[in-house]
Amino acid sequence: MKIINTNFEFMKWHKHAIYTSTFIIFVSLISVFTKGLNYGVDFNGGTIIEISFNESAPINDIRNHLKEKNYKKSSVQFFGSEKDILIRMPNIISVNEATLSNTLIQELGDKYEFDLKRVEYVGAQVGEELRDQGIMAALIALMLIMLYIALRFEYRFSIGAILALLHDVFLIIGIFSITQIEFNLSVFAAILAVIGYSLNDTIVVFDRIRENFKSTITENINTEDIMNQSINQTLSRTLITSLTTILVLISLMLFGGEILFGFSFALLVGVIIGTYSSIYIASSTLLIMNISVKDVTIEIDEERP
Repeated sequence: MKIINTNFEFMKWHKHAIYTSTFIIFVSLISVFTKGLNYGVDFNGGTIIEISFNESAPINDIRNHLKEKNYKKSSVQFFGSEKDILIRMPNIISVNEATLSNTLIQELGDKYEFDLKRVEYVGAQVGEELRDQGIMAALIALMLIMLYIALRFEYRFSIGAILALLHDVFLIIGIFSITQIEFNLSVFAAILAVIGYSLNDTIVVFDRIRENFKSTITENINTEDIMNQSINQTLSRTLITSLTTILVLISLMLFGGEILFGFSFALLVGVIIGTYSSIYIASSTLLIMNISVKDVTIEIDEERP
């Protein structure tokens, strides 16, 4: 296998990267607090009905029907093609949620001919529990990751890794808030997968940084040069892994249908952001915290046998 040697000065731009990421995170948080996330039925609770017509679906007529029957805050949209539509109905406290979908399907069945593909119902309390448990799972994962890296490397490495992971999570959530793409359990699972992917990439870079620190203990090389050297040495591995993953995710987005779109989109964004954060956010944090060779290597007493 041919190895391409590169010598990019990544750390030359680390301050600009930090400023840019900070600004984007700030914009993401503003969007989350003002617009919020477009929670799916998994989190908000409600009913999803997917139906298929033999010809183009009369989507405007169905919307008018929902409005006439006072199905508040319900939405109708095409789902993959003009023959398939998806009806979303939020929880309505004043009615029996278990029979809500049956009533609507019967009403539409009296007017149109269609095939019922699926009906999903999630209670409001269940949706809140799923959301809370998901957040707790992510927090526990981050704490365990921080503990592992602190024991495996050095505490400043763990801070850099956690900041990089938080950077990835905030940006993904911010993008979903800005675009208002539905945020459901599959998207949350994609975020957890991105945490694992980004962490793996970060650890590869960190391990090379530590090895280069140890090999240059007697040489007069500054920390920024070691960072650049380490990132360049792992760059081919990082790019090959990221590009092959991105090709798969693009295929999922194009051919996986609407159900897999949110999942594949979150992963695609996460892989790109995770690759960037492994190079700049995690490594830049080490520079900002003034890590040096003596912080990583163990001093040996030559007089001791």
